[in-house]
Amino acid sequence: MSLTLYGAILSPYVRKIRIQLAEQQIEHELVPQTPFNQPDWFFDISPLGRIPALKDGELGLADSSVIAQYLQETLGGKPLFGSSPEQAARVRWLEKYADYELGRLATQVIYINRILKPVMGKQCDEAAVAAALEQLPALFDYLEAQLGDQHYFLGEQLSMADIAVCSQLINLAHAGELIDETRWPGLSSLLSRLTSRSSVSSLLPEEHQLVARLTGRA
Repeated sequence: MSLTLYGAILSPYVRKIRIQLAEQQIEHELVPQTPFNQPDWFFDISPLGRIPALKDGELGLADSSVIAQYLQETLGGKPLFGSSPEQAARVRWLEKYADYELGRLATQVIYINRILKPVMGKQCDEAAVAAALEQLPALFDYLEAQLGDQHYFLGEQLSMADIAVCSQLINLAHAGELIDETRWPGLSSLLSRLTSRSSVSSLLPEEHQLVARLTGRA
């Protein structure tokens, strides 16, 4: 097998690619790799040492958005970036919004403080978590408005926008924070809809077990 994905299963960016690979039925091998203590050879694939990274034959790629687009253009069957330039632009915008805005709070602050810092022997910064929780509603409001009463951001068509947003919401849930379904019913339904797909539901048991071990809930 020539296609190899490197990453940690609780990374929302790795999860995003794993869901894409499952949706598009692309065979691959997952090699565990954290964004810490990387071997020297890993930097040849991912110069900044970040995950995910992808190796396809002699080609090495880093950054989940770059990897997602490469997979779509080379191996993807099911279209995950829409069917027109306008839809593709919308999907890429929402993917970036999820990665850089939602992820900045949900993963980089709340998840890391609640889940990873204690494992590393560090204290959770409760003030930082509280500040992030205060900022999240504005982001949820925007995503709820973009979703409207549709099943997915492109109507009835699943896209990378849905995958990217829900990948961050899953990390938020791992950290003990759930979407208020009365305030953001569309976003809550989107998360339920996506996690019921086999591409996601097949990943979650292992993730829940790992979170339980990391937090001492096992």
